[in-house]
Amino acid sequence: MHNEAKKVKDSLTYLTDLILPADTNHYGTVFGGKVMAYVDKIAGIAAMRHCRKPVVTASGDSLDFHAPIKSGEAINLEAFVTWAHKTSMVVYVKVEGENLMTGERRLTSEAYLTMIAVDEAGRPSPVPAIIPETELEISLYKRAEERYFDRKKQTK
Repeated sequence: MHNEAKKVKDSLTYLTDLILPADTNHYGTVFGGKVMAYVDKIAGIAAMRHCRKPVVTASGDSLDFHAPIKSGEAINLEAFVTWAHKTSMVVYVKVEGENLMTGERRLTSEAYLTMIAVDEAGRPSPVPAIIPETELEISLYKRAEERYFDRKKQTK
């Protein structure tokens, strides 16, 4: 049924948008909160693709801003599920800024979000396991698993 293990690439999701002046602060760069909203949205889509169920955001393990994105540039996001445990999924999101005149792309943000699958009553619902294949997928899988167990130790 829905709980057969799935490959990372099955959840791969892309989103591109144009940063307009209304999306920016007084420096002409995108609001951090706007980037956070994009990150949360694409993480939700990737998680739903993985489990084919509604999801909610449980936590943002980290969101690191490396560089700004300016008005008139594109924001490019890539997300995929890196690890799954019972009802939760860790989603990695990479954000790039793109100068549409030169084609130059640069890493601007990275984030890890934990999403929980829910049933019709809003209760946590089982999700498929993940099958990492590439070196990057295996590395992210191992790191997500370590972070999960570290968080469990901190909450005890």
